[in-house]
Amino acid sequence: MDDMIEKSAMRKIYIRLLPFAILSYFLAYIDRINGSFAALTMRGDLGLSATAYGFAVGTFYWGYFIFEVPSNVVMEKVGARIWIARIMITWGILAGVTAAVVGETSFGVVRFLLGSAEAGFFPGIVLYFTYWFPSYHHARIVSGFLIGLPFAVAAGAPISTALLGLDGMWGLKGWQIMYIAEGVPTVLIGIVTLFVLTDKPEQAKFLTVEEKAWLSAKLASERKAKETVRVFSMLQGMFDLKVLLLALNYFGIVVASLGVLFFVPQIIQSIGATSNMTIGWLTMIPYISGAIGLVVWGFVSDRMNERRWNLLGACAVSTIGLIIAGMTMGSWWAMVGLSIATFGFYGSKGPFWSMPPMFLTGTAAAASIAWINSIGNLGGFFGPWYVGVVKDLTGSYSGGLYGLAFLCVISAVVCALFLDIPDPVGQGTVVHSEAD
Repeated sequence: MDDMIEKSAMRKIYIRLLPFAILSYFLAYIDRINGSFAALTMRGDLGLSATAYGFAVGTFYWGYFIFEVPSNVVMEKVGARIWIARIMITWGILAGVTAAVVGETSFGVVRFLLGSAEAGFFPGIVLYFTYWFPSYHHARIVSGFLIGLPFAVAAGAPISTALLGLDGMWGLKGWQIMYIAEGVPTVLIGIVTLFVLTDKPEQAKFLTVEEKAWLSAKLASERKAKETVRVFSMLQGMFDLKVLLLALNYFGIVVASLGVLFFVPQIIQSIGATSNMTIGWLTMIPYISGAIGLVVWGFVSDRMNERRWNLLGACAVSTIGLIIAGMTMGSWWAMVGLSIATFGFYGSKGPFWSMPPMFLTGTAAAASIAWINSIGNLGGFFGPWYVGVVKDLTGSYSGGLYGLAFLCVISAVVCALFLDIPDPVGQGTVVHSEAD
């Protein structure tokens, strides 16, 4: 009987929450990375060097870093429905305001404000999932949610480059039209959030009484198992050695991932593609690979109920892909390397984000998940800036890719030697739920 209730409840929750989460993250990443496509014409219009562009783009992540933990702690107190809506509305407005920038300084300031507005969205959703999903669903649901990321790059590439082609409409540059057109939907979905999200399972009108009772009991038993081992305060959680090591691992992967992401269109342009629309379509290839990595690795990690070695494998694949891309830069084989690297980057997400909830609960989980994400996402500043500097110094992207590969090696070493995190809920035991 419990198996039938579980299967029914989890199906309803997946259908209710996952499509909305994917759409919202799709919009988040469109608004976050559209600068990589805008750069195809924006850099020339505003007179930005690769270094200046990489620095300005990266200021987003300083705002993200500063406000990430406070935002997630507030969400844990006031509820996801109101706070996620606030985040989406403010970042949508600022995404549109990017159309008004006139140089490096104004571009950097708006990017910083955009990061401040969006801070807390990703860790907030990860935390929100822990309110609704038992532990053996965590890699799948996080991977499913994050599918919006590579899809945003893949689908956003032709959309963004098509909008660039509207140069001159209403007296605006193509990149200005792109920023405005891609900011408006986020504001609208932010308003819809107020009517779609439910803060906790006990409030869910789409679940039966029996389904609510089963889910509440299941989540309570998992929480009790974790708290029997240790209860962390907010600061104890943030500065626990395991949390800091997770942040270090994530920093390496994010530096590499975003160092590639913001320069993929320009790398493709350097290989020989000349049409912005062609570049947009070709940019889809590595991120379709990333989407496959997300789904496959999240499913495998949950079926094995194993996180650490799956994460290590993803770090290794990322390293290999970056080395191949660096060695073959200037030829179309570099696209193969980038596709292998993105398979690893995004394949790491499900196993990785299943690890913090293995030992953290409550406010400690809220703060620590945000803390890990904020430290990791400083890589969004250093990655593009570093690749831009190396490109300006050497005239090639190869050196930058080798440096990013080295960071993936560091992430792999951290995982192999230090991320042995026991799971009191049942790590190491394969769980095959009827809801699978």
